[in-house]
Amino acid sequence: MGDFLQYEQDGAVVTLTMNRPDERNALSGHGQYRDFVEACARIKVDDSVSVVILTGAGSAFSAGGNVKDMRDRKGLSAGTAYEVRNNYRRDIQNIPLNLYDLDVPTIAAVNGAAIGAGCDLACMCDIRIASERAKFAESFVKLGIIPGDGGAWLLPRLVGQSKAAELTFTGDTIDAVEALACGLVSKVVPADDLMDEARALADRMAANPGHSLRMAKRLLREGQHVRLDTLLEMSAAFQAIAHHTEEHDQAIDTLLAQLEAARRK
Repeated sequence: MGDFLQYEQDGAVVTLTMNRPDERNALSGHGQYRDFVEACARIKVDDSVSVVILTGAGSAFSAGGNVKDMRDRKGLSAGTAYEVRNNYRRDIQNIPLNLYDLDVPTIAAVNGAAIGAGCDLACMCDIRIASERAKFAESFVKLGIIPGDGGAWLLPRLVGQSKAAELTFTGDTIDAVEALACGLVSKVVPADDLMDEARALADRMAANPGHSLRMAKRLLREGQHVRLDTLLEMSAAFQAIAHHTEEHDQAIDTLLAQLEAARRK
């Protein structure tokens, strides 16, 4: 993995930190996209990982695409229209295909500006916690382009079609308070408490059996596009697996012991 995305594991929690603070963690190079793909591939095969936190170093979460590259026709903007199309398909679009599809729960700890592709990156996570300094913008239209990394699919699922249309068509920037009001984030915290809050949430999730987390997330993902009867079939199969795990047996024994202790008091 390259030097853009730092990978740090502590117990069952992996923290991924975009580490180009001098560039406001802009997404501008093939190596950066590859970092996400490689990190996700590593997490998918590591059963010791239960939760992932994604954040940015410095004052910004991610400023999105590199505007200078757009001006100079470099990076994703390089080449003919056909080549630009393939640049997107082969590079940045691999981030949503891998990050959004991770088996384990993901938390975006949005420490500052999440603009354009940076906003979409936060939307790829299951949960967003925002610093009071965070700002969000689906700002592609301001540059005469469109969301090229899945934002048009992700954003309406979080804030509804009307609010997503407003943000997409105006390119307006909203602060953390408005992001909370429209459901883009689930919590706003003081800047100095952001990572502690994200870690506390991750720890509460990671305290649960890893297989349950992974299967529950898969059901939530599949539930967005399959019929109810199909999801029920999947749920029955997953539940059969869960009922035959050691973690399930231990949890039942613990709960029954607690109920018995409470009855005797």
